[in-house]
Amino acid sequence: MSAKQNILAKLRKSLTGTTPVADNFDVDLVTQPYTYAPEQRIAQLRKLMEAVHTEIHLTTDEDWPALLAKLLGDRQLPSLLIAPTTAHGQRITQHWANNPHLPALKAYDRPVEEWKAELFNDTPASLTTTLGAIAATGSLILWPTREEPRLMSLAPPVHFALLKASAIRDNFYQVQQEFEWAQGMPTNALLVSGPSKTADIEQVLAYGAHGPKDLVVLILEDQ
Repeated sequence: MSAKQNILAKLRKSLTGTTPVADNFDVDLVTQPYTYAPEQRIAQLRKLMEAVHTEIHLTTDEDWPALLAKLLGDRQLPSLLIAPTTAHGQRITQHWANNPHLPALKAYDRPVEEWKAELFNDTPASLTTTLGAIAATGSLILWPTREEPRLMSLAPPVHFALLKASAIRDNFYQVQQEFEWAQGMPTNALLVSGPSKTADIEQVLAYGAHGPKDLVVLILEDQ
């Protein structure tokens, strides 16, 4: 018997003869105070995310590549890391092909072991998509995949994130129900509210210590 099996067996044995406590969970406690009209969700999300130094831009599905290019230029960023096989990666590649003066594109298309030094030391910005967002907490939902690994949103100093306005949900409970997380938790779902930050013993706040120092969210409004 493995150590894990041994521990689980002891836990199950300790429950012998006990009576389960009734679950008095009231769903209204976690939904009613945190429910918003559809037209209020963007404003609620924006208020909370901007309060922790997240930069928010409203755009459309047609215009976001040009906006992204402008933001890169404003920051004088020399390159952008993308997932080239995704739909948004292909949009960027097409837009860049028509505008050859834009910053260089880097493709996350190989194992990290082959280019770790370049990823961590010479990749200033990245673009990823999001699964959605939560208005009540001001959080993005990131769901890394094989095409778009976690390091894309973690290693570069500037993280650009695409968010569809229609994917903003009221609260975390709603997200759990909609994606049926009770039936099987995702292996690596992340809730991100702002850029990486920490404070030392003197309570001096510093950004970028353990991840991106800038988080820029492009919200694609419904047309």
